[in-house]
Amino acid sequence: MQTYDYIVVGAGSSGCVLANRLVTAGKSVLLLEAGARDNTPFIHIPATFVRVLGTKRTWMYRTEPEPGANGRVLTVPQGRTLGGGSSVNAMIYIRGQAEDYDTWRDLGCAGWGYSEVLPVFRRSEDNETFSDAFHGTGGALKVSEPRHRHPISSAFVRAAQEAGLPYTADFNGATQEGIGFYQTTTFNQKRASTAATFLKAVLKSPLLTVRTESEAHGLILENGAAAGICYRTRDCTMHTARAREEVVLSAGALATPKLLMLSGIGPGAELQQHGIAVMRNLPGVGENFQDHITASVYGVTDSPISLKGQDRGFRAIANGLQYMVTRSGLLTSNVVETGGFVDTSGKGRPDIQFHVTPALVGDALRGQMEGHGVSINPCILRPLSRGKVSLRSPDPQDPIVFIGNNLTHQDDVDTLVRGIRLARRILAAPSMRALGFREFLPGPGAESDTQLVQHARSMAKTVYHPAGTCKMGNDSLAVVDNRLRVIGVPRLRISDASVMPTLVSGNTNAPCVMIAERCADFLLGRDNGQS
Repeated sequence: MQTYDYIVVGAGSSGCVLANRLVTAGKSVLLLEAGARDNTPFIHIPATFVRVLGTKRTWMYRTEPEPGANGRVLTVPQGRTLGGGSSVNAMIYIRGQAEDYDTWRDLGCAGWGYSEVLPVFRRSEDNETFSDAFHGTGGALKVSEPRHRHPISSAFVRAAQEAGLPYTADFNGATQEGIGFYQTTTFNQKRASTAATFLKAVLKSPLLTVRTESEAHGLILENGAAAGICYRTRDCTMHTARAREEVVLSAGALATPKLLMLSGIGPGAELQQHGIAVMRNLPGVGENFQDHITASVYGVTDSPISLKGQDRGFRAIANGLQYMVTRSGLLTSNVVETGGFVDTSGKGRPDIQFHVTPALVGDALRGQMEGHGVSINPCILRPLSRGKVSLRSPDPQDPIVFIGNNLTHQDDVDTLVRGIRLARRILAAPSMRALGFREFLPGPGAESDTQLVQHARSMAKTVYHPAGTCKMGNDSLAVVDNRLRVIGVPRLRISDASVMPTLVSGNTNAPCVMIAERCADFLLGRDNGQS
C-alpha cells in the first residue's frame, strides 16, 4: 500500500486540472484513470475524434428504455482515457449563462454566483482572440478560433441571420445569444484536452503518480472518513492506496455516484437491498440526473459537398497529408464548427442551443447516414426532466441502472418543438437553398405540433452532458456542500459535473475545469477563486 497527500479518482476534464494544481503546490498525488492513455492520433487530430467513440477509450452508457423517446434506449458516451471528456468531445468552448451560476447560488450554493466563478474562468483561460472583462490570457486552457470553415457551416451562419437571428463572435461574453462560429479548446491545430495542457505540464514531476487502466472499486473509510481507495488494474489484481489529506472523486456524473454507492454512501434502503453496509445515508446520491437532449432536423442536397466520404479512399489520404504537412484543411476542424443560442420562449434568455454538423449524423451508435446533407441539432438548454443512477448489483463490474427520463417533462418537449421549428426556418433560408438543401426530416408534410412531437421522440438523442447526480446544496438531496465536501464524510470531495445542482446552459467541459479550479482552491486553503 502506497500513501499520497491526495488521491484523485478520474483523469478527465476535472481530474487533470486538480492534479496540476495540487502537484504545483507541492503535494503528492495519485491520479487514477480507468481507461488507457491518450496515445492515439485520433484523439489529438481535431476532426477524427468520432473514431474514438465506441472504442476502449470511451464508456458507452446505455439508458433503460426511455418513455419520452418512444421506448428507445439512448447511448451516452463518456471519456475513458487521460483527459476524459476533453479528449473525446467536439472541443466547443462554452461556459453557460451568468444566470446559471446565480441560480446555483440562490439554490443554496453560496460562493458560486457568476461574479465568483467568472474570475476562475478567466484565470484558466488562454484565449487567442479576446482579452477583456470576460476573458483571460496566459492560463493553461487553450482557446482558439476555427481554422477551417466548412461551406455548409458558413451557409448556416448566414441562413440563421436571414431567419432573423443575430450574429455573435463571442458566446462567453456579455451576452450568450446569437449565431456564429464556436471557439474551441485547440492549440496549433491539435486538441488541447486537459491531459494535453494541465496534466502534461506536471507529468514528469516526482510528486505525481498516474495509474491508467486502473478502475476504482471502492473507498477505504476509517471512522467514517475517507482514507484511501481500492482499485483494480488491467491484470485483474486489486491494489489499495492511502491519502494523508483527502480523496477527490472526479469520475463523472455516471461513475462518481456508482463509486459512492459501492462504498456504502448513498440512499440507505437501496444499499441495503444490495447487501452493502450503509456508511452514510445520503438519499441524493444518483438522483437529479440531467442531460441536454436534441432531435435533428435533416437537410439533404444533391451536391457532394458534405463530409460524407471525406474519411475514405483518396480523399482520406489527401486530407491526412494536408494535415501532416501544413496543419491545415478539414482535419483541423472540430466538425461542429457552428451553432448558437436562441430564446424561443420570449422570456429573455436563450433556451435552445444549436450544434450543426455538415453531414447526416445519427446518434452515437448510428453514425453517418447515407447521402449528402446537414444535421441541425436544437438542444434543450435547461431540461426540467430528471432521471436517476443506481446500482444493478454490488459487483463493481456490473453496469449501472441508468434511468434517463429524458423528455418526460412537458416543458422540455415544448421547448424542443420550438427549436425544431426554428431549425426548419433556417434550413429553408436563402443561403441554405443556394447549396441545394431541402428538408428530409421531419419532412415538409410534418406541420402540426403532434407530428413534431413524434419526430422529437423518435429522433431524440443526448448531447453527452450528464450532470447533477451528486448535487451541491443544502437541501435533503444535496450530496456535497458549497466547498464540494461530501456531506457527513470527512476528507472526501467531488469535483466533476455531478455536483451541478442544475445543468449549465451549454457544453460542460469548461464548467468542469472551473469546478476543479475551485476544488483546488478549497483543498489548498485559497480564497474564493484567487491564486
